[in-house]
Amino acid sequence: MLSLNNGVLIGVALLLGVLLFQPRLLAAPLWRATVTPLASIIGSGFLVAGPILAHTVGNWAWLAMLVLCGLGYWFGAAIRYNIVQVEPALDRQPPKLQLGLERLSELALALAYFVSVAYYLNLFAAFGLRLGDVVDPFWIRLLSTAVIAAIGLLGLLRGLSGLERLEVLVVALKLALIGGLLAVLAQVNLSAFAAGELVWAGQAHEQGWRALEILLGLVILVQGFETSRYLGSKYDGATRVRSMRWAQWIASAIYLAFLLLVTSQFSNGLPAEGGETKIIDLLRPLGTAVAPLLILTALASQLSAAVADMNGAGGLLAGASGGRLRVRLGNLVTALVAIAITWLANIYEIITYASKMFVIYYALQSLQAALCAGRQGQWLRAGAFAAGLLVALVVVLFAQPVEA
Repeated sequence: MLSLNNGVLIGVALLLGVLLFQPRLLAAPLWRATVTPLASIIGSGFLVAGPILAHTVGNWAWLAMLVLCGLGYWFGAAIRYNIVQVEPALDRQPPKLQLGLERLSELALALAYFVSVAYYLNLFAAFGLRLGDVVDPFWIRLLSTAVIAAIGLLGLLRGLSGLERLEVLVVALKLALIGGLLAVLAQVNLSAFAAGELVWAGQAHEQGWRALEILLGLVILVQGFETSRYLGSKYDGATRVRSMRWAQWIASAIYLAFLLLVTSQFSNGLPAEGGETKIIDLLRPLGTAVAPLLILTALASQLSAAVADMNGAGGLLAGASGGRLRVRLGNLVTALVAIAITWLANIYEIITYASKMFVIYYALQSLQAALCAGRQGQWLRAGAFAAGLLVALVVVLFAQPVEA
């Protein structure tokens, strides 16, 4: 069985790799625009989701992920509305309230991006060094600093296009590996079903208000779609709206498929604490190729997500400065701040605040969309965006980290 699982995993990953590395696909403008938000959404969240949601809601993990994806799409709708309706007004003489909300949004998102780039690349370093059983925080910080500096230098010298070339390749690799993992999980589930052994055993999990607090803090798992908002230096509004939708649809399908297929593995017992590396221990029994490819998937996930957020941050800083700060310099500033965070802070503690900063941004964008829709007499849309604002405020006030 292990050899069959290894064959399915490697075979499907190679087949998808051939398809995803087709030059025509890599060069397609819509796909290149989709890659940035997709890379950011399927960052650390993909491998974190299984263990964390299992500990939080047990076998209802797939339903919790469906709710999170729906919430992300709700916030995404507000941002897409702002791309179409608010952005053109900002180029003229917008009302002070509209301009003020936009500047506050940019500030909240910039702070969140600085932290997320450091977070992703610290995890990248931790996974990379795990191959050599190195767990010393000093070496993790040193390696993450080197990677942040390299990506920042690439962003400075090559700008958005340079980062995008790296991004499309890494995302293609990541999607191929994820496809292989989903295939082997499907093979395991089908084999168990055919043998009458497929069960979703009851999994001990959090209860009541505590479970809800944790779920509110997991919006970070589906964060990343907002990067489309700040790629206006290369893509028009219609392309960014379409690419954001595609990114959220693809990411949601991957998340739901993964949660549905991995739930049967929860019955084998979960590690004591949730975390990204715990998925390796959970799925290692499926085959000898699983752990190495999971680590490779994690490395691709962190790198592509970090590049996507640096891409977004560079464009964001350029827009916030009215074009006085070029995108390339924005990439460099993001890298420098991320390096400072790496050495001055415990990234696992401040990631909770980064999550809330993202949701504050979504709240401000929802308010912006609600006000704009109200001015145009679109009361149903205004009400929907206002409801999104209220949900975001609930998240900011009550969300708690998993480790708390």
